[in-house]
Amino acid sequence: MRKTENRDTLCIHAGYHPGNGEPRVMPVVQSTTYTYDSSETMGNLFDLKEDGFFYTRIGNPTLDVVEKKIAALEGGVGALLTSSGQAASMMSILNICHAGDHVVASSAIYGGTFNLIYKTLAEMGIKSTFVSPDVTPEELEAAFTPETRCVFAETLTNPSLVVTDLELFAEKAHAHGVPLIVDNTFPTPVNCRPFEFGADIVTHSTTKYMDGHATQIGGVIVDSGRFDWENGKFPMLTQPDESYHGIVYTKAFGKAAYITKARVHLMRDIGAQAAPMNAFLLNLGLETLALRMQRHCENALAVAKYLENHPKVSWVNYPGLPSSPYHERAMKYMPNGTCGVVSFGVKGGREAATKFMDSLEMASIVTHVADLRTCVLHPASTTHRQMTDEQLKEAGVSPDLIRFSVGIENIEDILGDVEQALAKV
Repeated sequence: MRKTENRDTLCIHAGYHPGNGEPRVMPVVQSTTYTYDSSETMGNLFDLKEDGFFYTRIGNPTLDVVEKKIAALEGGVGALLTSSGQAASMMSILNICHAGDHVVASSAIYGGTFNLIYKTLAEMGIKSTFVSPDVTPEELEAAFTPETRCVFAETLTNPSLVVTDLELFAEKAHAHGVPLIVDNTFPTPVNCRPFEFGADIVTHSTTKYMDGHATQIGGVIVDSGRFDWENGKFPMLTQPDESYHGIVYTKAFGKAAYITKARVHLMRDIGAQAAPMNAFLLNLGLETLALRMQRHCENALAVAKYLENHPKVSWVNYPGLPSSPYHERAMKYMPNGTCGVVSFGVKGGREAATKFMDSLEMASIVTHVADLRTCVLHPASTTHRQMTDEQLKEAGVSPDLIRFSVGIENIEDILGDVEQALAKV
């Protein structure tokens, strides 16, 4: 196939190039294992001396196609599919952080990721410091310690919709010799490629827009291949791994050292692998990702403008609105659109928010976001309910915040549903 960097074409063709007489659609290889003619070959596969599939927990032909597609979309050297977005976030950090290490993280991130860093990683001996996504350079500088090994942020925060200053976070991370890990779930690589702004590792919950149909749970880690792991801070990549007879990842795999270690070490031992059928469903979603994101953004902007002028709405947050404090930053990092999620508050607080959501007829109340159907959720009492009031404030999640995920239905039907629900508040 002719080489292209156009993301709408990559969504359809990247990763899979069938030959003469082969299936036009990527097949599902629903097999746990693969046969070889000699025990020597099998041994070489286990020692990482040869490439090939030998057990689906480590790699699978169907997963391989989708991983290559997502890597191409993000502009990375490789990718690793995981069983969930949470698994991707966890493994992206554990791949380079051990007990005694430290993480600098944005406070305005998905509630599950906050709990992962704040509680679970802390219980494993990995400390953290949370900073505002609007942190000043001086405040961000002060968050680092000699033990800091990575910085974690979201491109567009869930659900507060803060546009992170990627270049600032990348600059400070690199000044301290550590990588910037960015969760790019909401914009997707169609609307933003964090590697172009200095990020080193990207993660996604593929459950969201990438899938787009709410049919599979999954995640992915993408490696830019640009970070210098040989700066003395990452011995797990530059010193011999005795579990593979002394292999040194940076020497054996070069720019793909990080993502290879994530696969052959962490995935081997943790086993949070995506299922082949889920990867197949994800690929179907990826094929229409560019088209859907355009419609999501158009519809969301229309909803945001409508809400901004409604007397029963106390505030609206959508980076695509000129009135948004993050509009200028959004135009820098996501000039073609942000996402389909709008956050807003209804006058009357939590009780009014509940009444509004219960009155919706087409939109559904679900523990999900970012698929083709319009849906709604109250984060403070659901996805972020484990957080204290102070933590909610730091994350930008007010008690009255409604997360409205605008789908790709006809915009008149979406607005009509919002209008009749607000009329009942």
